[in-house]
Amino acid sequence: MIKCHLSRLMGERKMKIADVARETGLHRNTITLLYDETAARVDLEAIDKLCALFGVSVGELLEWQPDKQA
Repeated sequence: MIKCHLSRLMGERKMKIADVARETGLHRNTITLLYDETAARVDLEAIDKLCALFGVSVGELLEWQPDKQA
């Protein structure tokens, strides 16, 4: 599973979804899906804009975690 750290990054900077949308030009729905970790797919341009905004690498924004076995 892919873990998105957008909510943590936004919290550290006290940013709202509207702030991120305004700064990046991304649609609010895209940001919300990443924030809630419910996105099924993400455009590379969106990842690029978020990494640039927060000054982080892709690995700091997204993290792969193995699925938990039952």
